Amino acid sequence: MLYSSSLLAIVGGGEQPSLSPRRLCLFNTTTGTALRELNFLTSVLAVRLNKKRLVVVLQKKTYIYDSNTLTILDAIDTVPNVKGLCAFSPSLDGCFLALPSSTTKGSVLVYNVMELHSHCEIDAHHSPLAAIAMSFNGMYIATASEQGTIIRVHLVSEATKSYSFRRGTYPSTIFSLSFGPSTQLPDILVALSSSGSIHVFSLGLAINQRGRRSNSFLGSLLPDSVNDAFDPAHHRVLHNAVPAGVKSNVVVRKVDKIADTGLSEAVACRATLSVITFNGHFLEYTVNINTQNESKWSLESEFNLLAVVSGEEQHFQLV
Repeated sequence: MLYSSSLLAIVGGGEQPSLSPRRLCLFNTTTGTALRELNFLTSVLAVRLNKKRLVVVLQKKTYIYDSNTLTILDAIDTVPNVKGLCAFSPSLDGCFLALPSSTTKGSVLVYNVMELHSHCEIDAHHSPLAAIAMSFNGMYIATASEQGTIIRVHLVSEATKSYSFRRGTYPSTIFSLSFGPSTQLPDILVALSSSGSIHVFSLGLAINQRGRRSNSFLGSLLPDSVNDAFDPAHHRVLHNAVPAGVKSNVVVRKVDKIADTGLSEAVACRATLSVITFNGHFLEYTVNINTQNESKWSLESEFNLLAVVSGEEQHFQLV
């Protein structure tokens, strides 16, 4: 959906021709009518859009359209992208698209979708990518490899590493990454792993301070495995947020800053996280972080989306 407008992009997930995964339908939720359909030779794996651009990701090609006229502006040949990995910054001032650029290592291509040219390529990990996210303003990109132990944040303008977070010691698949919704410097970065845990990493001004340290002369002489050790994660984790192994997406819906009252339990930051699983469950959590850097989690709501639409026979896929 385009922000809070009535424009919705739908990709079929059924066997009927009208619900083909090779068809993208732009739908007006207010009038209940289809505005336009786009058909492709292979399945649509991901769709991203803002007020100016529509991005459609296929396995070996990514198309960029003008959102208003649906004119094809560019077609990017990519490495096989079977998971449909991509990240898109909706801001028109820093509107970037990130795509995997290798199947053997964690390299990512950053493309300027407004000016229609490649911006940079970042070698983020030694293993292939599992998840990518971009901040709202396109300033930062976060990546996780198939190992899932380290999450790295790079400054897009300079293609330099700004921060590294250690999720854990043992490998785990990162299903989803999400920055806070701030249009300025992102507040937090959230990851959801195959273990069913949600990880919250604090960013703020530390992202620049750590970045200067890791890009210093000493930092440049050390391998990544040692250099990352200079970046202790401001890390909170909620175990068993969703069932282990269930593919899920997490989004940071809002982050509220609370004034310090001087009390030990004063909340300095409150983040609201929305989670949707691929078996239809929706959950909303809040995490309160006080001035002592302690956190408290609360489950605010939970319901089954499939139960809400149990009478419907149409099937769609999350892209």
